[in-house]
Amino acid sequence: MRIGRSRKSENIEDRRAAGPRVGKGKLGIGTLVLVLAALYFGIDPSVVLQLAEAPQQQGAHQTVQTGAPSDPQGEFVARVLGDTEDVWRSVMQSQTNGSYQDATVVLYRGATPTACGTGQSAMGPFYCPADAKIYVDLAFFDELEHQLNAPGEFARAYVLAHEVGHHVQNLLGTLDRVNRERSRLPEVAANRLSVLTELQADCYAGVWAHHAQAQRGILEDGDIERGLAAASAVGDDTLQRRAGGRVVPDSFTHGSSQQRMQWFAQGWQTGRLADCDPFALS
Repeated sequence: MRIGRSRKSENIEDRRAAGPRVGKGKLGIGTLVLVLAALYFGIDPSVVLQLAEAPQQQGAHQTVQTGAPSDPQGEFVARVLGDTEDVWRSVMQSQTNGSYQDATVVLYRGATPTACGTGQSAMGPFYCPADAKIYVDLAFFDELEHQLNAPGEFARAYVLAHEVGHHVQNLLGTLDRVNRERSRLPEVAANRLSVLTELQADCYAGVWAHHAQAQRGILEDGDIERGLAAASAVGDDTLQRRAGGRVVPDSFTHGSSQQRMQWFAQGWQTGRLADCDPFALS
């Protein structure tokens, strides 16, 4: 990626210097299975967090630095976030006649309080609609490369752009509608609705890539392939196989590898929000 062409966002809370001290919560087997099934891109982490006994805070003080970090990983996040802000401001104005409100990225280690409950690194990056913040333990990027076999800067950028996609859904009212509907549905149908929501966020990540390339030429040869590899690596079927279990489509909450690649590619090819509507095809 030519990420140096993108400006650095200041909308970052860096809590890595001194994360909160938390006691160990009790995670039952059922919760662990659910976390694995939802790995790594949560639409609403409270769905998982409320099933577990949240770790108890042992100290209220937490060191927080705001603004763009100066370390390489933090700077990378700041530049990707800045690029998504610039793209979505123009896309929201031109395609919805609305305005874009920036999200905040919270960098943390281990665990951190959120408006959706206690966030934990085992969940991977997630978006909390209650506070409009994206939570990222940067250790996930190493896991993405070495354990999920999705290396490269653009694979990491796809992760962030997917979470920003959830923020766009929040601004457009999609998350609120989905969560209300999910609460009325049986489990299998609710899972299906979650899958459609995640696929739309993948498509929105592709929309960002389309316009970022058109506006600033940030992509290099092979970047889109790396993004597709990352989308494939976090498909529910791939994760279930990797965990050593059988593939159970009714338990999917994020979509198969093929679906995730398909919808990311859809957004990348057209750059249109109107073309990111998996709900219409369900």
